[in-house]
Amino acid sequence: MAPLLNGYTNGVSRHLPEDPTVVAARFSDIPSQIDIPVNGLDAEEAVEVNLEDLIDDPTELCTLLEQEGVGKNYWMVIALAYAKQSQVDHAIEILSKGLGTLNRGNPKEKLGPLSLTCWLYLWKSREAPRVIPEGQAAGEIKLKDFYLQAATGSLNEASRINPAFPPLFLARGVLYLLRASLQPPSKASAPGAPDVSDRIETLRQAIKCFEDALRVSAGRNMMAILGRARAYFSLGRYAEALDGYQEVLVKMPHLQDPDPRIGVGCCLWQLGHRDEAREAWERALDLNSESKIANILLGVYYIHDSSHYATTDPAFGPIYKKAMTVYTQKAFKLDKELPLTCATFGSYFMMRKSWSTVDSLARKAIELTDVNAVASDGWYLLARKEHYQDRPDLTKANDFYQKADLARGGGDKGYLPARFGLVQIQILQRDFDGAKFRLEKIIQQSKSIEAMMILGALHAEEIFRGQASGIKEDRSTEMKKAIALLEAVRMAWKDPQKKLTPDSSVLVYLARLYETEQPDKALQCLQQVEQMMINDMPDKEPPDGIEADEAWAAKLREQLSPQLLNDIGCFQFHAEKYDQAREFFQTALNACVKAGEKDENIDTDALVTTISYNLARTYEAASLLDEAKQVYEGLLARHEDYTDARTRLAYIELRQNPTEDGPKSMAALYETDSMNLEVRSLFGWYLSKSKKRAPNIAEDQEQRHYKHTLQHHDKHDRYSLTGMGNLYLTTAREMRRDTEQDKDKRRKTYEKAVEFYDKALQLDPKNAYAAQGIAIALVEDKKDLTAGVQLFSKVRDTIKDPSVYINLGHLFAELKQYSRSIESYEAALSHNRASDPQILACLGRVWLLKGKLDKSPSAIQTSLSYSQRALALAPQQIHFRFNIAFVQIQLAQLLYILPEIQRTLDDLVKASEGLEEAIESFGEIAQSKNPPYPRHDIEQRANMGRNTMRRQLERAVQSQREYEERNAAKLQEARELREAEMRRREEERRVVEERREEEKRKIREERDKMSALSRELAEKRADEEKRREEAEWTTDEEGERVKRSKKRKGGAGGKRKKKGDEDDSGDEEGEGETEKRKSRRKKKAQSTEPSSAVGSSDGEGAGAAKKGKKRKRLARRGKEGANNFKSEELVVDSDSEADEAVNGGADGAGGGEAQSETEDGDGDTRMQDADEEDEENVVSRQKSRQRNTRRIDDDEDDEEDEEADGGDEQPNKTTAELDAGEDHEPKGNSFADNPHGNPVDESVGAAGDASASAEYGGPALQI
Repeated sequence: MAPLLNGYTNGVSRHLPEDPTVVAARFSDIPSQIDIPVNGLDAEEAVEVNLEDLIDDPTELCTLLEQEGVGKNYWMVIALAYAKQSQVDHAIEILSKGLGTLNRGNPKEKLGPLSLTCWLYLWKSREAPRVIPEGQAAGEIKLKDFYLQAATGSLNEASRINPAFPPLFLARGVLYLLRASLQPPSKASAPGAPDVSDRIETLRQAIKCFEDALRVSAGRNMMAILGRARAYFSLGRYAEALDGYQEVLVKMPHLQDPDPRIGVGCCLWQLGHRDEAREAWERALDLNSESKIANILLGVYYIHDSSHYATTDPAFGPIYKKAMTVYTQKAFKLDKELPLTCATFGSYFMMRKSWSTVDSLARKAIELTDVNAVASDGWYLLARKEHYQDRPDLTKANDFYQKADLARGGGDKGYLPARFGLVQIQILQRDFDGAKFRLEKIIQQSKSIEAMMILGALHAEEIFRGQASGIKEDRSTEMKKAIALLEAVRMAWKDPQKKLTPDSSVLVYLARLYETEQPDKALQCLQQVEQMMINDMPDKEPPDGIEADEAWAAKLREQLSPQLLNDIGCFQFHAEKYDQAREFFQTALNACVKAGEKDENIDTDALVTTISYNLARTYEAASLLDEAKQVYEGLLARHEDYTDARTRLAYIELRQNPTEDGPKSMAALYETDSMNLEVRSLFGWYLSKSKKRAPNIAEDQEQRHYKHTLQHHDKHDRYSLTGMGNLYLTTAREMRRDTEQDKDKRRKTYEKAVEFYDKALQLDPKNAYAAQGIAIALVEDKKDLTAGVQLFSKVRDTIKDPSVYINLGHLFAELKQYSRSIESYEAALSHNRASDPQILACLGRVWLLKGKLDKSPSAIQTSLSYSQRALALAPQQIHFRFNIAFVQIQLAQLLYILPEIQRTLDDLVKASEGLEEAIESFGEIAQSKNPPYPRHDIEQRANMGRNTMRRQLERAVQSQREYEERNAAKLQEARELREAEMRRREEERRVVEERREEEKRKIREERDKMSALSRELAEKRADEEKRREEAEWTTDEEGERVKRSKKRKGGAGGKRKKKGDEDDSGDEEGEGETEKRKSRRKKKAQSTEPSSAVGSSDGEGAGAAKKGKKRKRLARRGKEGANNFKSEELVVDSDSEADEAVNGGADGAGGGEAQSETEDGDGDTRMQDADEEDEENVVSRQKSRQRNTRRIDDDEDDEEDEEADGGDEQPNKTTAELDAGEDHEPKGNSFADNPHGNPVDESVGAAGDASASAEYGGPALQI
């Protein structure tokens, strides 16, 4: 809707005319005094009543009015005067007495007072409390509903008198609006279902009443439009409400009470146009600086704007201060009873914990408002006040939260902060399931970030409680829900439009949830927490002259929480990043010292002890055993009973001194702490490494130790169960399997091992070592290699132990997947097992198998290298020496059978040397005390190498030498041939280059000659032009330059006769010819383009016309010299013949006509076309070369000469030829009709027209 005056629909104009006559205040029409006529006195005498200084008790005044029997207007004016001074009760009393006096008269006289009474009751309803104030009885105070019922009674009485009385429609509409404000909002209904609640129906009735008021006023009642807009706003139809407010603003731009700009701003706010709403309210404040509604609404706007910033953001303070001090405080000073102001100020005092002030303001907002949302805010303030107490009354707080939610509709339409409060109360009451259910409903409706955060935390806490209780339940579903919710919150932080502040508690929860399954993500979360804490530091930037390097970062970390740094270090340790873990642990120790200085209540000793132990474990994992021992000893110096530190010290001693100090430390530890399961586990490990192999498992010391632990200490000790499984697995592997009885016994031993492993897995499903034992038993007993690979792959994902990779290498070798087997063994070597001779021996075996399969000498040589490395690490192991000799034999055999092209002489020589070493090694191994294989077998291998293979290699060496010599000769010959071919090609390339350079030189010389010739021709043409100009121009008697005049040559039929001697026929003929020449000149003057020739109907005419044009050009060229043309055409070169051709008017003599016309003129055309004729000479020469087939016979020229001499003789022509000449009209121009595109000289006449066809009768050109 376009405004009429101010130009702004939203009331944002700054150029309204200041006309006080159009701004009407309420009660402005009430006079300052009134004269009440008195009965029995003169008409001019009356009692004067001052309406500005009214008496407090209107009883005497009412008695006067009753006695004098005044009209209704006196009662109404006096009642309005009391209402003007806010004495509404007196005004209602006066109107009631007035209505009593009017009962005896016309009932219609009561309509005005009844209507006014209704409005006064509505006024009282606005000021009455909504609910009974706290501390007052029900009958002590009248509520809003009481006055609404009184207003309804007055309205009904007036309607009985005259239901069509116009003021009643507006009053009834306002009554419905106020009644709807007391009705609770409609609750959520099914999607698509109509809303049929009482409140909605009441608002619809209000709209109908306002429309009736507009109808009877012909659309001029602005209050009715405002009331309808307010009803639309309450229904949530904000766009229609906005149209109503804008309509009033257009029709009454100076209306301020009520101000439609307030409604415009509220509608824009609800439609999402917050800045436009602010502009509308600012305009309202410009027009009325004392507007309490505009002030408080602007305060609400700036409070909302400040909510986009964190409280720590520098931008938050100025905005919030402006909201509270500039606008809210001013609105409160203007009216301390305004509900919206009370609710807004209450939130401010809530932050200051001024509970009494919050309580009074919240109750004012609840009691005095007629807007449900403001009442909801008041209940919410009371709920928060109760919730924040040191000893909160949870029942009362819960009740207030529910009332705040119901005031806005409850359910899906309720108040979200109130529902959050209910969730918090449920959490405090330990009703976690109810809290989760309510949060899920909130998330479904609003996707609230806060709801996601709380719900994710509830799921996480439930998971942590389950882990702490030790109850084995599948909580993967809760885990996924918690992670999904918290990750959604984390992703929302990255949205710049939401301006959310990250919460470190979310990241801590995520780190704990990721700790077991995804430790890398857990580490990322903790690192983000660390960065957030550093960013919050006031002095995070380094001073001038100091760079922000790692040292500065470590210094900043010392101000962080030691627990956080310790957790990050633990994750770095498990990720095998020992250097970084060590740095974090050391920084955490320094942070403990600073934390103790800041807060003496912190137990820094416990923190230092834990972090120091972690630091020592990091040193130990990084093979810095001396540093680890130093830290452990420091811990024991502070806490002698620290068993974990003593256990790690004993383990280090066992690694460093396995024969002397290690066993002593182990014995001392076991003697003092034999009841500790960790000590017993270490002692079991020590027994497994140092015990002697017993022939019977029942006599094994390690087995007895594990059995004692399970029987007397803890039957669920997982280490002992796994150790027992390992013992039975090793025993089964070494058992004999010669007979069926042996095989059955071996199978049962494997089953016994599996039972122990299974028990350990039941206690700890993530025990990777037990799972690995089951996989080994499955492979060795059942030969199920595929299932074994799957199990080992899962175990590998869980633990990073070298044994897993070794077992995978064994399996892949059995499956003949040698490449994957090599990768597994190499991975085992990289896990601090680079000096393990067993792994090196396994690698040598796999490379040998791969070389034999691929027939690759290089693979077998790699196998030999690994076998030699294994022997170097364990020279006392005789079987490693046997492996080397065996590989050397295999290499010699492979090289012997390979074709000559796949081996070299050097390989054979080295293999021969290795064969000799193998023969010697086999002899020594056979003579050793405990050979790995029977001596007889080893000696046979030595004899085979000494007798058979030695001779085979000698023959192979001789054959390979001869082959390589022949091959070398062939290679030399081929090399020489190739070099010769390259020289030949190079010579050919050189000759071609020289030839090319010579051609380029010749081309340059020819171009130079052509350039010189062009310059010479240009000079000749310039000289020729100069001579021609000198020949055509001369100097007259006065000394001026003029063209030379030429004598007119005679026409056809001989010399020109004298004037008197000409006969009539001659005159007629001469006149005809003169007229023809004049017409040609006129035609030439009008157009510079010659007409195309028109041929006869059989095509001969066209050819004749074209030939005629050609003959004309040839004739003109003939004047310059016939020797310039290499053509067989015979051209007439006589001036007289040209004149005769003109007189004859033939097509073939067209050129003569043109020449005659040029000579008769002033010679301009001829001189202008000189250059064109030169160009035509060149074109004619080229065209004559291309068309050597065209001929012009001599007899034709003779015939033309004779016809020219005849003059007026007209040749006979056929009727077809005449018709053809008459019907064909000239078409186009010479450029378009000429197929070769050659221009035609402008001096050529139009050949082929009717006159030319009639005059020329000679034969056409023959082609």
